[in-house]
Amino acid sequence: MAIIRPRLTDYHGLYVAQHQVDFAIPFLEEDIPLYLDPFMLWRSPSQQDQMFHTGLVNAFNHLGTLAKAGRDNEAVEALIAASECDEVGLGSSAKRQGKRIGQAKAEEIISLFKRIPAYHQNGFRHFEEIQFFVEGISKDRISDIACSFLKSVLIDFTMDQCDQLGIPRSQCDVSDVYNYRENKFESLRGASLPINPVDGTPIILVPKRWLRFGPWINYEDYFEKYCPQDEISHTPEELTRVKVLNYNRDHYGVVESYIAAKERNAADCANDPLFSQIPIVSAKRKLATIKKLPTGKIGQADIQYEDAIGQLLPSLLYPHLDFAQEQARTDSGVSIRDLIFYNTRAQPFLDEIFNDYGSRQITMEMKNVAAIEREHIDQVNRYLANELGRFGVIVTRNPLKRAEMTRTIDLWSGQRKAVIALTDVDIEQMVEIFDSKQRDPLDVITKKYVEFRRLCP
Repeated sequence: MAIIRPRLTDYHGLYVAQHQVDFAIPFLEEDIPLYLDPFMLWRSPSQQDQMFHTGLVNAFNHLGTLAKAGRDNEAVEALIAASECDEVGLGSSAKRQGKRIGQAKAEEIISLFKRIPAYHQNGFRHFEEIQFFVEGISKDRISDIACSFLKSVLIDFTMDQCDQLGIPRSQCDVSDVYNYRENKFESLRGASLPINPVDGTPIILVPKRWLRFGPWINYEDYFEKYCPQDEISHTPEELTRVKVLNYNRDHYGVVESYIAAKERNAADCANDPLFSQIPIVSAKRKLATIKKLPTGKIGQADIQYEDAIGQLLPSLLYPHLDFAQEQARTDSGVSIRDLIFYNTRAQPFLDEIFNDYGSRQITMEMKNVAAIEREHIDQVNRYLANELGRFGVIVTRNPLKRAEMTRTIDLWSGQRKAVIALTDVDIEQMVEIFDSKQRDPLDVITKKYVEFRRLCP
């Protein structure tokens, strides 16, 4: 059975939610939209994390030692090797594959050890600072360089997490693993790591406590709050990034002041989760929007309804259902939007849905119509037959009419498929529960399913 946006744990039949594990669960066919932020190791209360940061920065500064010894080619070659780390699958690539920096870019970075006196004498305290001097260095590059120098640490972490959860490991070779004794990258033969079934490449897990949507030390923040723009150009429209970078090279004190300020405010730096629930106030606003919308398509009411439900339900159902993605599909010329969730089997109801209907994922079809018709039930029926098990949810405005309810009961009787409907009243109840925190909004879906089963023969 096909899995929408498959993850490593789902592939191996491990139905755990993201919040239950210490790493970001990797997708098999695309990157995780998060990045390793080296500052998270620096500001960590864990002495081990701090030690890892020291090793990371020392490894990067060794490139400067090579350059100052006239071994620029070795430094450039090592930096190019460090500039991409496909095994961790972090970033925005749709295929878990990135591209290394070129020779010229690596040479420009290495030249900082000679060009800027502070780096020539003492090296970097936070290597993320290269963003302020070299064009084209962004959050994905910072993350990949950090992961590359920490790859041996991440391999050990991956093996430990796999053993705890029962994720299968296989013998494989891993390229460009940094050897701290030899101060160089080497290939690691016979590593024991999980393998991506899509392309046979090794997968390396990353602690989620180190992950952010962008580094704490970043160019955009510097430019907005600390960059002396008037000193660089009196015409802001002409203040290009290149001009700022050139200015920084000759005025390191400005960057140093920014770094000191970021260190002072380190307590405000926190990791970013892969998914964040919307606030209660926002949930109530989404509900108010839904209740005011007319049924049908006039004034794009159907799109507004789908957008509001698409933002609301993932938060209401978290953490018991991890959100996979919103999906558009076509059935008999009709455009349909679905919400797809991973079934974590975290509650008896979810476990029952998995065991009785084979639902490794749960699909919710959104319909902004005054009344569900037979054709809508048939659309869900065809979809469940093809991919996502035999349990589905229609999110709509009003309860099913008697004929359509009978149709769903007949589907259960003849094909053991369960189709339930969530109405405006149900969504409102879910928001009330979300607000009160006394129960779980998923209980509303459980209740609807129990009511459905009582009607079945």
